[in-house]
Amino acid sequence: MDIITPEELKQLLNEKKQIHMIDVREVDEVKEGMIAGATHIPLGLLEFRLHELNRSREYIMVCRSGNRSGIAAQFLESQGFKVKNMIGGMLEWTGKVQKNLR
Repeated sequence: MDIITPEELKQLLNEKKQIHMIDVREVDEVKEGMIAGATHIPLGLLEFRLHELNRSREYIMVCRSGNRSGIAAQFLESQGFKVKNMIGGMLEWTGKVQKNLR
């Protein structure tokens, strides 16, 4: 599984690169803040929302610590998607977050 660090992701965002992120945390967790531009799909719903994803895109998976996003990345890879797991998760994210979601 490919990985990306929070700092590498922050750099890509600062460079205005086109990035597709999926935050697999639970609803209560994303209320605390989510990386702007990320799509929220809780891990437990990921398999049911595959139709929303595009296999020609690369997705960066995000969670609280990097564990659930790693599980999500492995699952998506097994389904033919290109993915990277953000190691360290939101615990190590020092960039801006979007709050007051839903």
